[in-house]
Amino acid sequence: MKLSDLLTDIEYVLVQGNLDIDINNIVYDSRKAQKDDVFVCIKGTGVDGHKFIPQTIEKGVTALIVTDEVKVPENITVVKVNDDRKALAYMSAAYFGYPANKLKTIGITGTKGKTTTTYMIRQVLESVGIKTGLIGTIETIIGDKKIPASNTTPESYVVQQSFAKMVEEGCECVVMEVSSQGLKQNRVAGIQFDYGVFTNIEPDHIGPNEHADFNEYAHCKGLLLKQCKHGIINADADFLDKILDGHTCDIETYGIDNECDLKANDIELFTKPGCLCVSYNLSGELSFPVEIHIPGKFSVYNSLCAIAICKHFTNSIEDIKKALIDVKVKGRVEIIPVSKRFTLMIDYAHNAMSLESLITSLKEYNPKRIVTLFGCGGNRSTERRFEMGEVSSKLSDLTIVTSDNPRFEEPMDIINDIITGIKKADGEYVVVPDRKEAIKYAIVNANDGDVIVLAGKGHEDYQEIKGVKYPMDERVLIDEIINEDEVKKIL
Repeated sequence: MKLSDLLTDIEYVLVQGNLDIDINNIVYDSRKAQKDDVFVCIKGTGVDGHKFIPQTIEKGVTALIVTDEVKVPENITVVKVNDDRKALAYMSAAYFGYPANKLKTIGITGTKGKTTTTYMIRQVLESVGIKTGLIGTIETIIGDKKIPASNTTPESYVVQQSFAKMVEEGCECVVMEVSSQGLKQNRVAGIQFDYGVFTNIEPDHIGPNEHADFNEYAHCKGLLLKQCKHGIINADADFLDKILDGHTCDIETYGIDNECDLKANDIELFTKPGCLCVSYNLSGELSFPVEIHIPGKFSVYNSLCAIAICKHFTNSIEDIKKALIDVKVKGRVEIIPVSKRFTLMIDYAHNAMSLESLITSLKEYNPKRIVTLFGCGGNRSTERRFEMGEVSSKLSDLTIVTSDNPRFEEPMDIINDIITGIKKADGEYVVVPDRKEAIKYAIVNANDGDVIVLAGKGHEDYQEIKGVKYPMDERVLIDEIINEDEVKKIL
């Protein structure tokens, strides 16, 4: 494409050179630069792309997008912009032929519920014959291809590239998680979402390299409702005034406690062998009974959100009901069938807030015991370790402390921090540093009616130690354990 065509939608100043040049590709990682590329100099939290300009020129880059003054050879075209990430987003959209305009786009933001809700929506839409792509925390799904994710919301170039591939694969729709960081850093700039969803907000992601304070966090969440046609929000969420401030879309609501367009009534928690379930009666714009085989009140909210979206795409209530019963999300309250005597689940809960929410929801099922197994990541906040230890000690009948991703720390140092938190309450605990052995301990020592939670790893299929990611999927570990002769006898 011509450089001038890539710059159609952004404000810029031509510092030197010629805009009527052919561009091979847009790059923002200097290591990927090639001949006739344009290099967008992104100022990240730790790295400034301007520093790598000489290397990109050596590789044959012919144009630069900058925010600083730079000195480069006269044959290099230099374009100055005010916002590097916004420029990358708009240029990427142009480069890939504005693929978002060829899809129905659904963006979901919120502190909790994004991942499960995106899968619920995709499963319903696929079940009624609407081919749907997905971008989220776990993976990007394009047709039959699944690409592991590194960010909840990828860089804008990757988002637009994924959209383009979805169009090629015949997708009609895409549902994606839109993080507050993604909104803050303009990773979805230039996309006018057909539907923007807000699930909830709680203090999180506040600190260095994230959000300065809660007000900024809430402001960024609310940005989605300024770049969508239709807004769908949880009427029971806190701080709605902050989220809705300046919104430019029409609003639909769902909820349990407050007046709304779609409401869940007569919520009932119940169990089936090895499964924790929830049902309710839907009223408002639609009226029918709903059953979900994912436990907890949060599952009610997630399913309400999915229904609020999917009613715009299908009139088939039976298809919606069936898809919601069948939905399963890897690493999100994922029940692993092991024994009818107890329930074993894997969940990504990796901070005190999410762990407390999960265990509190599970206690409503009145299990014999709640056994919580977790570790904490190395080279991360020690405060998180104290908090998770205290929460588990208060709410669980037994805590099994083990290793997570120790990274460059010693596993026992992390475990000792967790124990400090555990001792702030009076819960029973054991320490089993090896994660596989810890899971085996939980299974072998399970009582009838127990609910065992393997927390922290969720969808991850690795363990990071000293800079190396070793294969480790808890589903594989469980399968290996239950096929051991000594365990078979117990089960």
